[in-house]
Amino acid sequence: MEATPLAERLRPNTLDELAGQEHLTGKGSILRTAIEQGKVPSMILWGPPGTGKTTIANIIAHTLQVPFYTLSAISAGVKEVREVIAEAKEKERAILFIDEIHRFNKGQQDALLGAVEKGIVTLIGATTENPSFEVNSALLSRCQVYVLKPLQEESLVKLLHQAIAKDALMQKKHIELKETAALITISGGDARKLLNLLELVADSLGETAIITDDSVMEIAQQRIALYDKSGEQHYDIISAFIKSMRGSDPNGAVYWLARMIEGGEDVKFIARRMLILASEDIGNANPTALVLANATFEAVDKIGYPEARIILSQCAIYLATSPKSNASYMAINNALAAVKEHGDLPVPLHIRNAPTFLMKKLDYGKGYKYSHDYEENFSSQEYLPPPLTGNKFYNPGKNAREEELRRFLKGLWKDKYGY
Repeated sequence: MEATPLAERLRPNTLDELAGQEHLTGKGSILRTAIEQGKVPSMILWGPPGTGKTTIANIIAHTLQVPFYTLSAISAGVKEVREVIAEAKEKERAILFIDEIHRFNKGQQDALLGAVEKGIVTLIGATTENPSFEVNSALLSRCQVYVLKPLQEESLVKLLHQAIAKDALMQKKHIELKETAALITISGGDARKLLNLLELVADSLGETAIITDDSVMEIAQQRIALYDKSGEQHYDIISAFIKSMRGSDPNGAVYWLARMIEGGEDVKFIARRMLILASEDIGNANPTALVLANATFEAVDKIGYPEARIILSQCAIYLATSPKSNASYMAINNALAAVKEHGDLPVPLHIRNAPTFLMKKLDYGKGYKYSHDYEENFSSQEYLPPPLTGNKFYNPGKNAREEELRRFLKGLWKDKYGY
């Protein structure tokens, strides 16, 4: 019989064994306190693959010692949901874990609603997608949403060493972990993928395994299809799709799109990624890209397969062949960095609202220049707090549309928008 995968053999049973997620499971944290008090609410665990969503659900069930039911939204329907609820009614308390809950349609989610509301089951849903978009508002309002963070390199390296030291099968080999960069890069921060890749490499190298970046890359390239059989390739393909459009290659874009369509990928998952790319990688170089991507999202949601493939293809080709700019993406990142560095700076008095006499007396709004009273509807005044005066967060990209924007801004703000 085939051995249980390493990641499953090492699945933690307690919060103390869990890698990362200290903001949720560390001493005194929200979720840990709820578990210790036995007052666990229904919840949605939202985060990237391999960050501990399934593990946390198992730990909760193990700690509370209550019946634990598991369903996968990929294979379970309303019938299976109702069967679990009927069985749970006979128990004093039960936990229902639903993996990839974002794949449940409205009918399936509605079947859960009453049982969650009445406390027949404590629902734990796991999702890699934003639950605000994918979970019915009625069900979402009855659940706490906990966001899991990508695992940092320190945690991933620690996992590798723990696996070599603690796993019974790994202990039978002589494993020397000389380099870890390739293991971490290929796994993409996914702990499950990381451990199973480690096992694949160790098995390939034999009883004496000296693990280097070169050996990992060679083995991964030869046998990645075997390693990816549990579905993680889904994330590699969407990455290839995005990078093809970002790289202005319509051929690569439609190929990876076809791979996803052939694999039965959710049309909204694909359309949502294109919607993000339209703003992140094209932005004001071609503002129409965002409009078309949004129209695509709405259209494929209404139409579904097989016809949705045509709309997805049209949009993917349009995005791939559009001029590119990440200036808007960089602008908000620069502004957020300033907020983190300088904290909550006060709003300058001249641009504060002054609806009351007291506020006016305190000079709220004093010195504000109403732009429409000036030539070209523009008045030269500072809108940033004093420590940030003169900063330029938005730097127009070097493309036709944003060069036009740069000329416009330079005409107003002079040297601030020169090269």
